[in-house]
Amino acid sequence: MSNDWREGRPAAGGNPLLNRFAPMAAAAMLYPARRAGNGALKLIPGHVPLPDFVADLGGISPVLGRIGSLEVRLATTRKQIKQAQRLRYRVFYEEMSAVPNPAARLARRDMDGFDAICDHLLVIDNGEAGGVEKRKPKVVGTYRLLRQEVAERHAGFYTASEFDIAPLLARHRGKRFLELGRSCVLKEYRTKRTVELLWQGIWNYVRHHRIDAMFGCASLEGVDAEKLALPLSFLYHFAAPPGDWAVQALPSCRVDMNRMAKEAVDPKKALHALPPLIKGYLRLGASFGGEAVVDRQFGTTDVLVLLPVSVISKRYVNHFAGGGEV
Repeated sequence: MSNDWREGRPAAGGNPLLNRFAPMAAAAMLYPARRAGNGALKLIPGHVPLPDFVADLGGISPVLGRIGSLEVRLATTRKQIKQAQRLRYRVFYEEMSAVPNPAARLARRDMDGFDAICDHLLVIDNGEAGGVEKRKPKVVGTYRLLRQEVAERHAGFYTASEFDIAPLLARHRGKRFLELGRSCVLKEYRTKRTVELLWQGIWNYVRHHRIDAMFGCASLEGVDAEKLALPLSFLYHFAAPPGDWAVQALPSCRVDMNRMAKEAVDPKKALHALPPLIKGYLRLGASFGGEAVVDRQFGTTDVLVLLPVSVISKRYVNHFAGGGEV
């Protein structure tokens, strides 16, 4: 998942959307990563890169939705994942303020050890449907999806690099969790239609895998918490999770979200200051953990999004399942 679209790193405001990760090195493309007790990432040797053939999708169709010339689908080849990584690099590092490491700069791809174990949701523009000017298909949006059973077999969740999610998972043992991350959309495609298509894809994925709850990091542009006092305080006072869904940030990068008294928060102004991504999550019924995290490499302040499937209104469920406008 900065500001607009951040979810993956940069983007809020006109930005990408939830998780990303400081790429680790060229080898990180080939191996998932594991976090040591000191927070450092270690590559897990012996992991085989994704093959250049259709992956085993467990019975789910790669194509999860269409609107006009746009199609949302799961990546099934290494080439498609590289296209998603190039899009992330373009948005996070060229448009936004993230600073690439040498490996990412050389490859011009945003990449990390989690890419090899995640499913990658892509929005593809197939050109004028049936028109004379048929353009070459291109990836214009992406989201990274990590199911709990996959995370537990490999490196865990990316979100664990910022938030202490272990107690949350323990309290809800038996529920199926899905991590959403590293979302971004090409600037000229940042429209309601593209966002709806992404969520149509996510919803079909959630239904197929019988997911109970989604979570991930969403970003506010900037690392000065005082300048973000209004939106952070709004989320703290008006979008706090129930007690059994509360999550603490890791002490090394924790930021207090309760920076203004509830009476001093102007909800209208606060909503205006929030990235579109976070506003979209709020509309769906998401809550936000009571602590934030500063990510200086990406120049963002991250909050934890918590979205149990049960809280999504029937109106949106029907819409994502193929209904009309919402």
